[in-house]
Amino acid sequence: MAHSNCNACAFYEDHAANSDSKLQNAGLCRANPPISQPAAETRGFWPVVSANDWCGKFSGAVAAE
Repeated sequence: MAHSNCNACAFYEDHAANSDSKLQNAGLCRANPPISQPAAETRGFWPVVSANDWCGKFSGAVAAE
């Protein structure tokens, strides 16, 4: 695939930091559920990836019908 990097994947979401400013070249991978934390009072998190990263689960965006 010519463009099988994360920012072209249907599971990639642009990531905003807690300060609501967009992180440069970073996004969240939504291909799997969030990773849980060891303590019950902490939240799970989605893996942060570079827009230019890639993996074996790439899925192109699907047009809505």
